[in-house]
Amino acid sequence: MKTFPHEYAVTAVGLPDGDLELRADRLPALHSAPPAEFDGPGDRWSPETLLVAAVADCFALTFRGVARALELPWISLRCEVSGTLDRVERVSQFTRFRIRVYLSVRAGTSEALARRALEKTEHGCLIVNSLKATSELETAVETVRVPQLA
Repeated sequence: MKTFPHEYAVTAVGLPDGDLELRADRLPALHSAPPAEFDGPGDRWSPETLLVAAVADCFALTFRGVARALELPWISLRCEVSGTLDRVERVSQFTRFRIRVYLSVRAGTSEALARRALEKTEHGCLIVNSLKATSELETAVETVRVPQLA
């Protein structure tokens, strides 16, 4: 692992209507739109589904590392996450993430060790640990001349 701090950069590009394109170095572009709950099409990744996906992805990847460190032999992991978006003091925010994990291990594997690995994973998932992070806003406004139609 590289030394901390790590930096990650993503750029969102869009027009007044339609999908946004999310770009990051060395990654394929990803298209995003509002979810159906915010009058979007509901058939694309949205900021809300991407955040919930980040929780699931981080949990699963963290589990791999924890299981390796504990020398836990395992067969498969299924991590289902649901996030609850609500209004708190007139501000929309995620108030709960429910993480359901289904772990398959070989017969003879210590169930106590498997549960310990899952508990360590819960405490080690950096996305879950970061959800109360502060945000910083940096803006740039570009003025563009649009030709008048005659």
